[in-house]
Amino acid sequence: QVQLVESGGGLVQPGGSLTLSCTASVSTFSIYNMDWWRQTPGKRREVVASINSGGRISYLDSVYGRFTISRDNAKSTVYLQMNSLKPEDTGVYYCNADPLWDWGQGTQVTVSS
Repeated sequence: QVQLVESGGGLVQPGGSLTLSCTASVSTFSIYNMDWWRQTPGKRREVVASINSGGRISYLDSVYGRFTISRDNAKSTVYLQMNSLKPEDTGVYYCNADPLWDWGQGTQVTVSS
């Protein structure tokens, strides 16, 4: 059973930056497509960024140009660099593979002045 551990969230002012990390307890990390998800109150959990095993990347329109997803296969880790943060980016952020593993605990991001 793969375990996912997200970290790096926090409270930041609008316009600020955060970098999230997610480490998976799997040695074959490189073969998996990985996604960053966001859960905001009253909304369904949604994918904000994806990176496949070949390095192909895609973003939710609302974060395009502000968020950057990357991965370090040697560390079984996927990152989400978030710049120019907005209050609507507030939520709990999770990473997961495609197809899904069990969910981790997520990391809270709060954008507020």
